[in-house]
This record gives sequence, C-alpha cells and structure tokens, in this order.
Amino acid sequence: MRLPCLCLLFFSAVSAANQAVERVISLSPHTTELAYAAGLGDQLIAVSDYSDYPEAATKLERVANYRGVKLERIVALKPDLILAWKGGNPPREMAKLEQLGIEVYYSNPTRLEDIPNTIEALGQYSSQPEYAENTANQFRQQLTDLQRQHQDLRPVRFFYQLSASPIITAANGSWPTPIFTVCGGQNIFADSIATYPQVSEEQVVTRQPEVIFGTPHSGTDTSVWNKWLGKLPAVDNQHIFTLQADWLNRPTPRTIKAVKQVCELLDSVRKDDL
Repeated sequence: MRLPCLCLLFFSAVSAANQAVERVISLSPHTTELAYAAGLGDQLIAVSDYSDYPEAATKLERVANYRGVKLERIVALKPDLILAWKGGNPPREMAKLEQLGIEVYYSNPTRLEDIPNTIEALGQYSSQPEYAENTANQFRQQLTDLQRQHQDLRPVRFFYQLSASPIITAANGSWPTPIFTVCGGQNIFADSIATYPQVSEEQVVTRQPEVIFGTPHSGTDTSVWNKWLGKLPAVDNQHIFTLQADWLNRPTPRTIKAVKQVCELLDSVRKDDL
C-alpha cells in the first residue's frame, strides 16, 4: 500500500506545480489588485491603464485601456495566463487570445463574497496558494465582523449617484450596491428593472433618501441638490457624502475600506436621530 500512496502524493505535487504560472497579464485595474492579493505580483509582466495599486503595478508595461487591448503586443509577451474583466474587456479580442491557446481567467465580482473566492481561485496559479487563502480569510473575517456589528441597526435610505449628466445610479445586484447593504443601507432604487438605471432629480426627491453618496468623479455636489432644500432629507440634514472612488468601484481587498467608510457615515446619520 505504501508505493501507491507515494505515487499519489508525487503526482499530486506535480499537478500543483504545473498549475503555477510564470507570466501573467492583467487587463483591468481590479484584476491587477486581485493578482497581487493572490500572490501573483512577481509573475505580472504587463497590466492595463489605471493599474495604480499597489505601487509596484505602476512600473509595469500598459497593454490595455478603455478603448481596447494591444493584441499583438500581448501575444508577443507570451503570457501563461491573462486576467480579464468579463464585460469590461472586448470579447472579440479575448476570443482571439483564447483561440491562440492562451488561458484567460475572467473576473466579474458582483457580490462581496466573490472577492475572497476569486482571490483563492487565482491563488491556484501561484506557487504559494496559502498566501491567497490567508488574504481571502482576512477579508471574510473583517466582513463578518462588520455585518455582525450592523445587523440590528435601523435601515438608512440612500441614493448612490454614479454620474451627473445623465444621473445614473445602481440597482440591487449591481456593483457597488453590496457595499452599502452591509451597514444597513437601503437603496431607494433597489427595485429598478435596469441594472444601472437613469433617473431624474424628481424621482430621487420622490423616494426621499436620507443620504446621497457619490465619488469625486460622479458629479455629486451639494450645489446640484441644494435647490431641493426643504424637500429632500439628505439635503436638509447635510448628508451628502463623497466616497473614495477606487475603494468603492474596484472589487478587491480594498473594498473592505469602502465598507468601513460607508458604515461610519451611516452610523453618523443614525446618531443624528438621537
């Protein structure tokens, strides 16, 4: 019985070793962060524009942006693995890369639980998958702690402004709505049929949000909403907040910072009730 057991262990080790990759390309900022979180930072050879975290990523070659990907350059770099944003990178070019036999891992987290799960999945391409496992478990623990702390607090009605012209928001099931729900945020457009609905100022006022959230690039400005003074609780109580954009918009380990920021702001709104 000893020889078969030794053989099984040997082939398992060989299989794990074959899974590890040496040359990785990331085609979006969030997959770049996830690669580092999974222990693949040393294997990254090229990334997309705006891959600015961690600092090491800023020194890597750029092979993708919002207009598309540099297909010929990517092929010339001979990657073992490409990390792509499903729905964010052009499908035609991605299909060509797959046809050339290059493995593509698609990432599109829509739930907070998807972040640690993706990190662990990427960790299987690393020679030290335990690094990814530790990172994932730390995220899960912090998230569980925050959920436990806020599970019995009253819901707070909020409006998240993604852009100003036109005014676009996010419905349930779309990023970054899960970040707000951890702390008891109640999305006033949760029931929208569209994933990212376009709405009017009047529709926002009708639904009476207690809080308005935005980012520096979303056009969330008190001057825009101040004309609704006396008709909009978020304005009356000065509950219009600007959030850190990359924490909020990129589903990565830093998302936990966005959750904490939102929780602190919603807690401050609840304190105003006292």
